[in-house]
Amino acid sequence: MPAAAPRSGDAIFASVEHVTCSALQNAELFTLTYGAIVRQLLTDLEEVDEVNKQLDQMGYNIGIRLIDEFLAKANVSRCVDFKETAETIAKVGFKMFLGVTASVTNWDADGTCCSIVLEDNPLVDFVELPDTCQGLYYCNVLSGVIRGALEMVSMKTEITWTRDVLRGDDAYELQVKLLKLVPEEYPYKDDE
Repeated sequence: MPAAAPRSGDAIFASVEHVTCSALQNAELFTLTYGAIVRQLLTDLEEVDEVNKQLDQMGYNIGIRLIDEFLAKANVSRCVDFKETAETIAKVGFKMFLGVTASVTNWDADGTCCSIVLEDNPLVDFVELPDTCQGLYYCNVLSGVIRGALEMVSMKTEITWTRDVLRGDDAYELQVKLLKLVPEEYPYKDDE
């Protein structure tokens, strides 16, 4: 039996019922709910840097769970290197979970650092940052999601925002830096 062809982010996104009016309402509800969470964090924590850390940690917790759903539904084979992994995140992952596409650019010579540029960002619909929140990385949850998901597939990474439209830039850009490949550890030994 031949192996199943890998599915693109578009095919996976289309297979989930996103076409109806209720799906659009759900996306708007998610956007507004995320905004309410960020606002509440700003109220509770008062320091923008602490809010950034909390959003990253929330995203990390989501990412370590989301990778299972991604691997189950995306039908992708194991990526051979970090470049292929970054392309899979950009082309399949973002489309599958956010309905947007992203591109991978600015690779370093070692192939361990790149930028993921989002063409659109549904998290920022209806958002304007006040002057008091200029240090806020509003979408920092996304960097945490990527970091958490990659850690679950044995890649220790550092994710930082390099450009953000909410901060006056022309695009949303995340820098993804591979720190190390973590060897897989099994919880038991075969000889016992």
